[in-house]
Amino acid sequence: VQLVESGGGSVQAGGSLRLSCAASGYTYSSYCMAWFRQAPGKEREGVAYINSGSTIIYADSVKGRFTVSQDNGKNILYLQMNSLKPEDTAMYYCAAFPRGGGLCVGRYPRNRYNYWGQGTQVTVSS
Repeated sequence: VQLVESGGGSVQAGGSLRLSCAASGYTYSSYCMAWFRQAPGKEREGVAYINSGSTIIYADSVKGRFTVSQDNGKNILYLQMNSLKPEDTAMYYCAAFPRGGGLCVGRYPRNRYNYWGQGTQVTVSS
């Protein structure tokens, strides 16, 4: 199982970025996936959780500004980030864990995810 993020960079406040997470080595639909981020000196926090049926749960801090989409045929997960703020500055990660025979429902703690990408840095200047 391999997750590879890309698309990070430096932007000014109000700008946009689109992150990608390319997944390989497993059946994409058999895993629960999420986007996390970690700012310097802070704990890693969930940004968006992809639930079964393509329902997305967003953190309150990004709701209305970030949008998750998927290309299931290519096993790619996207995070479109608009109206970026300096407080969005962080390393962004995609993460996955096998859902077994169940559904992906709600938010899961970060220690539930056993596959992580290397991260992509997002820096937003004021």
